[in-house]
Amino acid sequence: MGLESREERVELSVDIAGVRLKNPVMTSSGTFGYGEEYSEFVDLNRLGAIVVKGLSVTPKEGNPPPRIVEAPAGMLNAIGLQNIGIKAFIREKLPFLRQFKTHIIVNFFGDSIGEYVQAAEELSNASASDGGIHALEMNISCPNKEDGWIVFGTDPKAMKQVVTAVRKTTNLPLIIKLSPNVTDIGLMARVVEDSGADAVSLINTIIGMVVDVKKRRPMLANTTGGLSGPAVRPIAVRMVWEVYRAVKIPIIGMGGIMTTNDALEFLVAGAKAVAVGTGNFVNPLATIEIIDGLGRFLAEEGIYNVNNITGSLEI
Repeated sequence: MGLESREERVELSVDIAGVRLKNPVMTSSGTFGYGEEYSEFVDLNRLGAIVVKGLSVTPKEGNPPPRIVEAPAGMLNAIGLQNIGIKAFIREKLPFLRQFKTHIIVNFFGDSIGEYVQAAEELSNASASDGGIHALEMNISCPNKEDGWIVFGTDPKAMKQVVTAVRKTTNLPLIIKLSPNVTDIGLMARVVEDSGADAVSLINTIIGMVVDVKKRRPMLANTTGGLSGPAVRPIAVRMVWEVYRAVKIPIIGMGGIMTTNDALEFLVAGAKAVAVGTGNFVNPLATIEIIDGLGRFLAEEGIYNVNNITGSLEI
């Protein structure tokens, strides 16, 4: 049997929190716009899921420029979660996405428990009325203005409170995007699992800084930013492996995925699906190339179901 025939036998579909994806490759929030921006280059119907740019209850302008700076094997960004707001997304962006046979996951955030709850409620109501939203991804790497600006995702108590509150608000599958800026990622994953999360995604960006040595000033107007790209991949793979051993809910792995081999590292370490982020900037077709590459690799290895490679790491 030829390789092409074997590829046709490979089952790439995966189940994430009750959502059946045609393949385990999705986009990472903040790197693919609202989907429409990449539709000229990428066949959106081929993606396992589109995760849209993070949304808040009210629009945000984000941070002043400069907001992006290159780093060795990656980039730092301090965009500041600029977005059009949930109501505008539902009115202006969601109708376009509804025409595709691809699952839509909406990333959202807030700076108080009340804002998280309101965001989840508005998105859930939109899904219930007209459909088009298949799951929510909750960005907890935000400071809580009601508790001394402690970042939700780095404080187990605050994290439990906000996830529990949102869980009571929505019946949509709830994915929690974990911050890597913690000492024990496994503990954080267990907290959100116990608080009602259906899945976790990791990692979010790592806090970093680049300095202009001639000016003696940070190169980002915000001083620090989130590091992403291949530079963070070994850290992300390690954290996925730690979380895989800590929880039973599905894991979506991300962090510097550029190629099929990169994606496979995450799957072998325990991820059930992967998300491509910074790679979209370098190669808009990265997601499609990875999907095709997964089929070829699995056929060559005689593995006919992608789920059989998840967590197959031998130590």
